[in-house]
Order: sequence, then structure tokens, then C-alpha cells
Amino acid sequence: MRNKPVKKKETQGFGKYIKWFWGLFFGGILLVVLVFLLASWGAFGTMPTFEVLENPQTNLATEIISADGKTLGKYYLDDNRTPVSFDGLPDDLVHALVATEDERFYKHSGIDARGTLRAVAFLGRKGGASTITQQLAKQLFTEQVANNIVARILQKFKEWVIAIRLERQYTKNEIITMYFNIYDFGYNADGIRSASRTYFGKEPQELKIEESAMLAGMCQNSSLFNPVRRPELTQKRRNVVLRQMEKNEYITGQERDSLSALPIKLNFSAETHKQGLATYFRMYLQNFMKDWANDPENRKPDGEKYNIYLDGLKVYTTIDSRMQQYAEEAVSEHMKKLQAEFFHQNTPDRNKTAPFIGLSQEEIDATMRRAVRQSERWRKMKYDLGKSDEEILGSFEKKTEMTVFTWEGEKDTVMTPLDSIRYYKFFLRTGMMSMEPQTGHVRAWVGGINYKHFQYDQVKQGARQSGSTFKPFVYATAIDQLRMSPCEKLPDVQHCIEAGKYGNINPWCPKNSSGKYTGKMLTLKEALANSVNTITATLIDKVGPEPVTQLVRSLGIESDIPAVPSIALGTPDFTVYEMVGAYSTFANQGVYVKPVMVTRIEDKNGTVLFESVPETRDVMSEEVAYTTVKLMEGVTESGSGARLRHKWAVNNTLYKEVITGYPYGFTNPIAGKTGTTQNQSDGWFMGMVPNLVTGVWVGGEDRATHFAGLNYGQGATMALPIWGLYMKKCYADEELGVSEEDFREPENMTIEIDCSRFEESQAPVDLNIDEIDF
Repeated sequence: MRNKPVKKKETQGFGKYIKWFWGLFFGGILLVVLVFLLASWGAFGTMPTFEVLENPQTNLATEIISADGKTLGKYYLDDNRTPVSFDGLPDDLVHALVATEDERFYKHSGIDARGTLRAVAFLGRKGGASTITQQLAKQLFTEQVANNIVARILQKFKEWVIAIRLERQYTKNEIITMYFNIYDFGYNADGIRSASRTYFGKEPQELKIEESAMLAGMCQNSSLFNPVRRPELTQKRRNVVLRQMEKNEYITGQERDSLSALPIKLNFSAETHKQGLATYFRMYLQNFMKDWANDPENRKPDGEKYNIYLDGLKVYTTIDSRMQQYAEEAVSEHMKKLQAEFFHQNTPDRNKTAPFIGLSQEEIDATMRRAVRQSERWRKMKYDLGKSDEEILGSFEKKTEMTVFTWEGEKDTVMTPLDSIRYYKFFLRTGMMSMEPQTGHVRAWVGGINYKHFQYDQVKQGARQSGSTFKPFVYATAIDQLRMSPCEKLPDVQHCIEAGKYGNINPWCPKNSSGKYTGKMLTLKEALANSVNTITATLIDKVGPEPVTQLVRSLGIESDIPAVPSIALGTPDFTVYEMVGAYSTFANQGVYVKPVMVTRIEDKNGTVLFESVPETRDVMSEEVAYTTVKLMEGVTESGSGARLRHKWAVNNTLYKEVITGYPYGFTNPIAGKTGTTQNQSDGWFMGMVPNLVTGVWVGGEDRATHFAGLNYGQGATMALPIWGLYMKKCYADEELGVSEEDFREPENMTIEIDCSRFEESQAPVDLNIDEIDF
């Protein structure tokens, strides 16, 4: 009887522990619920609203798309991100991510309870507990916290709450898609599309299994598993992903073994503003887009301006990526050889003032001073850092480490900034543009030899003397006003225009480039083919300079054109852009079409914000345009452009190397005109086939940087080979549909272009000598 009270006391003590257990258990649940509620109410930091969850905001790069559907580049600040849909993700990529990061992704509702308990029990030694949805929540809506366990636990609650909300709001496929679009893969590769293009040079759908596995493996830590800096470590991580894919039965054991044995093969090319395809065009387009965004008529529905770096616009351009590639290849192939010859001719023993010719030391010093003050280094030190002129000039004399351009690749060296300016003045520059005359669509745009080191765009910015490429405008005016035939003859004798006749101060008596006059009667076709200056002077005297300037302005050329006789030989400065637009009028039956670079602009949702409307005008009759084209065909048949067709002897080995690719062997009709300015400062070639007009200019940054003689310094050697190489590549790609047909002849021609018939019509007739006015 005495033991009963003791037993009761023991039972009561055990019951107390039971109560404590259940109290702690339910208290813990209530605490977790409370923490969840506090987190959802924003007690631990701002939580996204329902509207934000419905449309999470991420910075999206503006994408530049070619006419053939390729991405040329992007505009972005920090985030180079272009989203893809779930359909744009290969199955292997999705399987690799799920197998590695969240095996039960399709079974949980945002939080993996089993994984969480495992992580708590083993303190994370057997894997973490973050689901793909939680990782997305962290990237989208939570900020990084300090290395503080309490703060990290509170952040984890926020991630849980947001993950649950995301699971309610989106499907599993949408969550996977958002995850891949948001993840930072390094090297400005934000999102899977940028990553696949950066590391493998392809679209996500084109990824192989092993490539998908590598990218999925990078999702654990893209800085650590960096295939460029740590290829071996990244390969081990990729093989872990492949084992997980085998474990989850996405691939077989045999596939895993064979794929794990493969090395990582990258096609690495970071998407930057200064590298890639069509860099000069992309920089021009960037200014176009800024002007478009600043126009008050182009606003978002809420009245705000579009941000070309953040709003994910899609800009559809007229550039054809294949033709652009061929153009850049042609420029590189020819300019590399031409530059080697220029270096050869401008060694210190051959030219003590290299790279300049014909300048005194005072003039060279003045040229270098101008270059210093126009440099980016001067601008930054003067206006950003507030340095004095003396401090800046002193910095140009101090040797520094730098990377410079060479045709063999970039080179690390040590030199003064002043020496680097002179070094770059040795390099010849070029500009090239190719356009469809019927639509105005610009298909290729090469503004220089390397945008990273030579950022001045020689297509749109660089206006240079046009030389003999101006002459077809004079001939076209004469054909229009005087109804002259290409078969009419004029004497090759000196022709002078007296002072004051057309506002010219002095008498103008131009010489031929050879300095000689043959005295022969030459047809207009022969005269243009051989660029005879005396006959061009005769023609502009017959029609007057003013009608020529009016025609040129109607052809879209906005540069200043004085109405004086000397313009006949190409003294005005024009850009390649202007010249291609003007020449296209001849190929388009006399109708000028303003060059078009952008066909439409869409927002990130596909809504069309802009569509181009062609600007056209009738400038000349079809008959005048066609007759001028037939004149220019003579240039490539028997004149300065004949090397496009005919084989000819080249005794100089170096010269033969420079014009490699020749003879080009073209047999189709080609209209064109070469141009060479005084002292060989500028070399031009304008070439046309019925559906493609292409202009090329080559020269130095300074007019005093040029070849010493015509052998290398003429347009037929400097510029024409680029056109020939480019067109050979275009014709080899039959999908492009570049024409090999004749130019279309108008009906009811009244101007005789068949010189055999013209000679018959000009046969002598019986005349009454008394009726002739001598």
C-alpha cells in the first residue's frame, strides 16, 4: 500500500514529459507556421506581390536579328539575356538539370520535404535541400545575405514561401524555362540561349547531350565550373551530371560511358559589343535605336521611353548573315595582303617619313598633335579625370603595356601611347556596303578591318573623295539632256573651261592620269571604261555643273557638292553609304530607293512597334538608267575593271600575291566603275549586277598615308579585289540568288546602244556645201 503513491508520482512525472513533447511538437509547428506567415507578410523583407509573381521582371537584352533569322548581336548593360520558350529547350538539357539539381521536381510543390529532412539530419553533407523552384525564387526575388546563419535561415523561409507561390502560379515547364532564362553562366552569358551561343556557338535546340550536361552542371556554380578556365574540373562535373542522368534512366549506361570519355569541345565566343559579326553595323544600329527610342511618338503604353538595353526588344534587320560573313572574309583576305605590301614599301630605309608621304616634319607633328587630342585617352583624362594638358601630353610619352592589332592576331607589347597612334596610322582602312537596289535592303556592311581597334565607321561616317566613281553621274546627265549614245565619239584632246564660266575662279584644263592625250576619237563607252578625264571635262562643259549636282542630290547624296567643273573628276567627298544608294538607282531602272537597314521592331511580347516604309522617287527614265549601265559594263569588259574577267600577265610576284583570287573568271554582265584620287589617297570600286550593288573604298586614315605609285594605289588594285572575292563567295552560295542575268532593257529604246548599228546610222551623206555654217 505504501508503494502506490510512489507509482502515481512516477506516472505523473512521465506524463509531464509527454506534455512537453507534444507542446514542443505543436509549438514547433505553430512556430514554423508563424514564421511562414511572417515571411509572407514581409516581416523578413519585402515579398513580391501577386502581380509581380505573375510577371517577374528581369533585364532583357535587345536582340538584333538578320534577314535570314540569325542573331547578329545584342544590346545590354549587365544582363545579356534573351529568353527562350520551353519548346526551345532540348529534352536532354531539361533531363540533365532535373536529374542533377532536383530529382523529385515533378513530385513536390516547391519544397522537397525528404530532401530538407536529409539536409538537416546530415547537416548538408549528403546534398542540399534547395529545389529548382527555390533556386529560381532566390534568383528572382531574394537578395544575397551576409555569411550569417540566422539571416540565411530567415532567407530560406522567404525562398520557401516564394517557391510555393511560384508552384501555384506556374506550371513545372514554365518554372524550368524561367530557371534556364535567368541563370548567369558567366562571360555575359545570362540565360541558356546566351550560354549555348557563347560556349558552343549554337542555339539551345542544337545542343548535344554532353553539351547539355556541361551547361546543366554549371548551374551549381558557374564561376567554379568554368569550362574556359577550369576545363578538367568542369569535365568531372559534367560526368557527374551524366551519371545522374543514367541513374534517373534518361540515358543508358553505355551512353553514359561513351559520353563521359569525350573531351569538352568549346566553340567559345563571348558576346560582346566589339566582337562577332557585323560589329560596325551593330554600332550604327545602336544609334538608330537610341534615336528611335527618344522619339516621343515611340513610347510604351504607360508613356515611358523604351530602354534598348533592358526591355528585350527584337530588331529585325536587312543584313543577311551569310553575305555579311562573305563580305568580312573578303575584306580580311585582301586587306591582309595589301597591308603586307604597304609595310614592305614603308620600311625606314624606303620611306623616312612613313607612313606619310609628301609631308614635312612640321606637318607630321601637326598631324600627330591632332590625333592625340582626338584620342579616347585624351578625352578621358581631360574630361573624366580633369587632368591638365601638360599632364596628358606627358602621359603620351610614357611607355605602357598594351595590346595592339596585327593581321596575325592581337599582340601584347610595351610602347608609348604616342607611338601606338603612329603605329595604327600605318594601317589601311576600308569600307564596304552591299544592297539590293529594288528594295533598298542593305545585305552587308563592313565599316573597317577590326572594330575593337578601329572604331571609325568607313561606311556611314567616313566621307572621302570619290574620284572617277563620280564620272557616271556626269555621263548620265549628258545622256539625259543631250540624248547622247554610248557610241558617240569625242576627241581625246585637252579641253579647257575658261575662268568664270561656271563660277570657277581659274581656267580648268584637266589632264589624263597618264598626263598624255592620244588625239583619238573615242566612244563614250571607251572613254568611261578607261576613265579619260578630257572627255569627262568636255561633257560637263556641254551640260554645265549645276544639272550634275541636281542629279547627284536626287540620288540621295547629302554631302556638299559645289557646282563647279572640277566635280566631274570626283573632288567632292562622299560616303560608301551614299555612293551605293546612288548607284543602285541605275540598276533599279532610274528609281532611287533609300537604303533600308531595319524592317521592323517588336517588344518582348512580339507586338510590332515599328515597320519600315520604303522611301522612293523617280530620278531618271529607264532608258537613261539602262544606257548608263551599258556604259559602265564597258569598264569590266575592256577597261580598268577588266581583271574581273580576263587573265593577264603578272610579272611581279608580290603584286600577284596582293591581287590573289584573280582572275575571278566572271562571265555574267557586270557594270562598275573604279576610282582613284590624287596621290593614290583613295581607291574605289563600285560594282553592280541586276539585284545587288556593292561599293568598296580603301585608303589610309590620313590622305598622306598612301601607296607611292599607281601599281598598288589605284582602285583596281586596292578596292576591286574585295568586290571580286565577295561576289565569288556569294555566287558559290546558290541559296542567295545573286543574279547572273542581263540588266533588263526597257521597251522602245530610242538611244542607240549597239555601236555597230550606230556607225551605220552615222555614215556620210551628200550635203550641199553652201548650206553648211562654218
